Amino acid sequence: QVQLVESGGGAVQAGGSLRLSCAASGGTFSSGNMGWFRQAPGQEREFVAAVSWSGGSTYYAHSVKGRFTISRDNARNTVYLQMNSLKPEDTAVYYCAASLVYGAVGPTTPNDMRYWGKGTLVTVSS
Repeated sequence: QVQLVESGGGAVQAGGSLRLSCAASGGTFSSGNMGWFRQAPGQEREFVAAVSWSGGSTYYAHSVKGRFTISRDNARNTVYLQMNSLKPEDTAVYYCAASLVYGAVGPTTPNDMRYWGKGTLVTVSS
């Protein structure tokens, strides 16, 4: 059983940056692909970014590509999401998720993930 705890959320003005972290415990952190998702009020949870078990393969939603960077440090059992040039439409609760699948990543849905954190709120003001 893998436990995931997100941190780093907060309030920032448009154009600013935040770095989210997701600390994993239990299970074998390096054995599966990881991802970040987000959910805005009244909307469905949507994919943001994914990283392979090795960190060598990444995939991003079109809306964040070029602004967000996902990475992982298996020695620290942590996955990161660096968010730059934030926009008000990035406001959401951000969730870290772990998959039992490993290998190159591509389009990812919430149903592809096995474990979830409780989320961290990101608020971007204009």
